[in-house]
Formats: sequence, structure tokens, C-alpha cells
Amino acid sequence: MNTNKIYQVDSFNKEPFKGNPAGVMLVDESITEAWMQQMAAEMNLSETAFMLPLAKGFKIRYFTPVAEVALCGHATLAAAHIAYELGLVKRTEAVFFKAKDTDLQVQADGENLVMDFPRYRLDKIETPENFASIVGFEPVECYQSDYKWVLAVANNETQVTEAAPQFDKMAQNNIGRLIITAKSNAAETDFVVRCFVPEMGINEDPVTGSVQCALAPLWAKKLNKTQLNSLQASKRTGLLKAELQGQKVQITGNAVTVFEATLKM
Repeated sequence: MNTNKIYQVDSFNKEPFKGNPAGVMLVDESITEAWMQQMAAEMNLSETAFMLPLAKGFKIRYFTPVAEVALCGHATLAAAHIAYELGLVKRTEAVFFKAKDTDLQVQADGENLVMDFPRYRLDKIETPENFASIVGFEPVECYQSDYKWVLAVANNETQVTEAAPQFDKMAQNNIGRLIITAKSNAAETDFVVRCFVPEMGINEDPVTGSVQCALAPLWAKKLNKTQLNSLQASKRTGLLKAELQGQKVQITGNAVTVFEATLKM
């Protein structure tokens, strides 16, 4: 196992330079939290995942350029992709991850990877103060979810795609971790979404797997279906499937390795 390599993987798309890029690195016990944070800052991606081999699976930690986060969907997908690509796990077997707050499992299904993630809670809240002036539209309804996410439902897809948040004002108004979503206009997708996390150093996340844990329960109820197709309407775009299964959400997507690099240190 080579621990001086780092990989960049584009998640939730089959093509390079689309989806959401994540750094992935295998580490050993000698690697400190401070070093991982420096490496993530050097990569300057929305998340870099660090995988520590265990007797079964891997311990996984996720870092943005400025802070550690407890859970990340696209970096988990990227890490599983690397585990399969390097032959660390047979493609007929599941990849197990021990994240900060939960245990995760990823299973190959043809060319797809299927992740089991926890379902997030949804507590209805009043629209945060100054939301429309900061984000660009008045939401139909708002929810508070796990990991400090605020989820705002727009009246239509155009409000989502044309939103132009003022990132410097979002955290001051308790919307520093914001999901905006609306019913999709396209027959092949059920809903559109964009995600903004300026308080974690990510103005707009290209494709956010973990927020499906909140979006799947929301849209399953609204559309009366448990299998959903999600389009993240960022500049890079991302397509994924989310299936609500009780207290779990299965998230399905693709990934492609863009490059690997060797550390000279």
C-alpha cells in the first residue's frame, strides 16, 4: 500500500472535469490531524478524504480547505472508487468506512457505486431573516436538518438556478450551510438542488452527496415515491440517484480518477 500518493477523483459523473472533485489519500497512524488539514488546504478542493486501513475497511476523515467535516458523500464515493481501483477491496465485496459519527458501506453495482447513508431529520422552521435579499428568492418553506444544514424549498427550478447568494452575509444570518431545491422541469430528474457552505470555506459545492439524506425524505413525501433522480445545478453539474429506505438513504453515482500525484516530502 502506497501512502505517499494522493488521487483526485471526480464524483457523481462519468466524465472527467464534471461532478465534484475530491482528494483521496491513504494514510498510516503517523499522519496527524494538523497535517491532514494542511494537505486539504494544499489540494483546495471542497473535501479531501484520508483513509486509514483497519482490520475491516477503513477509518475515513474529511477535510475542507479550512476545517474537518463529519460526513461527506462525494468524498466517500471517491474513496470507495480508489479502494476498488487499487484492488484494496474486491469489486464483488463492499467497502466499509468508519466515519466520525457513523459507519458507512459502499457496494459496486456494475459501473455504479451505491452508498448507504443515514437519513437526516427535517424540522420545519421560519424563513431565516433577510433570506430573500441575501439568496435571491423567497422560499415556499424552510427546514433545519442535521449538521446545521438549512434546507429551503423554492417555488420553481428557475429560482434555484438563478440564485446568486451573497456569501459574505450568509453565515451572519444563520444560513452558512444552505441547501436550495425545487421540483425539476425535466422528466428524467425529480428535483434540482444547489448547496452553499461559505462558513466551511466552500461558497458553492459542485455536487453534494450527503444532502440527499435530507432531500430524499423531503421529495419522497412530496412526490409520493422513494426512488428519486437528483440534478445538482452547479456549473460542473452532477447526476445521482437517491432511494429512501426507512432510516437509510441509498445514494448511487459514478466516479472517475483524474490524476494521481506523488508527494515529494
